[in-house]
Amino acid sequence: MSQTVVLRAADYPRMPWKNGGGSTEEITRDAGEGLEGFGWRLSIADIGESGGFSRFDGYQRVISVLQGAGMNLKVDGVSTRGLLPFDAFAFRGESAVTCTLIDGPIRDFNLIYAPHRYAARLQWLHATTPQRLFSSAHTLLVFGAGEQTHVSLGNTSHEHLGRYDCLQLSGNRQLLEITVTGLCCVIELTPV
Repeated sequence: MSQTVVLRAADYPRMPWKNGGGSTEEITRDAGEGLEGFGWRLSIADIGESGGFSRFDGYQRVISVLQGAGMNLKVDGVSTRGLLPFDAFAFRGESAVTCTLIDGPIRDFNLIYAPHRYAARLQWLHATTPQRLFSSAHTLLVFGAGEQTHVSLGNTSHEHLGRYDCLQLSGNRQLLEITVTGLCCVIELTPV
């Protein structure tokens, strides 16, 4: 039986970074506590200055800028394209990663998942009119990045998300029609 819950940004717990260089607001995860034992984890981090990222060996990471001008990353010694707001970038958790902020502090959005346990898909949508998509993912996350995001799941659930709220559908076992309006990130996770 699937279960839907709306997670509100005001309730996200704050936790220190693995490397001690800052803090993260944890949105949700599948299991575990602290920085251990999870198969996937969704979070928001505040980056106040250029510097190194924490390592997460055995995980895949997908990062996007939420607020601020953006950042440039260097992954295992190779400079990447500039990462601007709502532009996703993926890298291995064991990579040596440093960031250089383009113009002051930023907030970023992170999906970290274990690819040997989950298949993941992440996409940003800016739907000024209702946009329909279909998913059979076991876990579906819709993260609202604008002032107001509207989400409909089939004919049964209609939710309004404020800025940084997240709708989480767990235990899905069917092809589901999803309709979204607003600026949001849709994440699909399925056990492998």
